[in-house]
Amino acid sequence: MKLTQSQIQLVKQTWSIFRSIDTELVGDVFYGKLFLENPALRRMFPKQMDLQYKKLINMLSIMVARLDHIDDLAGDITAMAERHVQYGVKPEHYPLVGKALLWALQNGLGKDWNKEVESAWQNCYEFLSDTMIKASTAGKLSSN
Repeated sequence: MKLTQSQIQLVKQTWSIFRSIDTELVGDVFYGKLFLENPALRRMFPKQMDLQYKKLINMLSIMVARLDHIDDLAGDITAMAERHVQYGVKPEHYPLVGKALLWALQNGLGKDWNKEVESAWQNCYEFLSDTMIKASTAGKLSSN
């Protein structure tokens, strides 16, 4: 899935709005939704989540900032995918995270959320998660 230039701009614009929300609140809402709907995922994370909240926001900020040069993200996405495999992340976890992320964005953006913004974020997340899934499964396929 490739993002259009207008979708990239929408993601960047809405991220700058969303970014003004307190990191701890965003993390608490996002992970709260994720764990409420998928309690088994909680064990993959530390008891104390403050640092995890910051990692989430920082990672998303870096990805969003570099969407204009999406092809240059491949190495970073591959490295992130490899780390996630070490944490126990499986391909089927990505849609669950995406659902919680879109929900958190929708609730955080409020009146700034619409079908166009939703589509842009959905495409952005699908691109990133598809790339991570491919990277995480590539090593397994070649080692079998």
